[in-house]
Amino acid sequence: MNSDSDLQIAGDILEVPHLLQSPREHPATVAEFAGLVRELAADRSAWEHLVRYDATTRWYHRLRTGPGYEVWLLSWLPGQGSGRHDHGPSSGVWTVLEGTLTEHTARGTRAMEAGTQRVFAPSHVHEVVNDALEPAVSLHVYYPGLTQMPMHAPQCSAAAFRDHGADAAPAR
Repeated sequence: MNSDSDLQIAGDILEVPHLLQSPREHPATVAEFAGLVRELAADRSAWEHLVRYDATTRWYHRLRTGPGYEVWLLSWLPGQGSGRHDHGPSSGVWTVLEGTLTEHTARGTRAMEAGTQRVFAPSHVHEVVNDALEPAVSLHVYYPGLTQMPMHAPQCSAAAFRDHGADAAPAR
């Protein structure tokens, strides 16, 4: 008679290396890049001492590179923003480490507090702004590494168009 207690595995499964996937040295999937961002965010000693603030522009520092990807650390003083842009052929994952940042996209506006993570595909158009009263810090991973950051004309909201007439229409 068979029962669950009769089921046995001959030998130690860990002794059969061809059945085990070897761990990857570098991330290769969206989930692995998101995991890298979470891992780096949790390790404050890896980034906190590097953060600087610049009153004239956003500060940024390349934190790490790997095969085909880059990790960037950015700081944002109140009022600083990225301008409306995309990342060309690069996909990415970014998270807020400290403070709050606001992301504006064609789909709307989203406040991102510390711990919030966002994944984006190539050519995702957005604008990120620190419209809070405190500084903010964010971490960004780009795959492939960032080679382009095309800027786009400011987006016109439907309310602005309605309130200001045709002068507020977006450029074509």
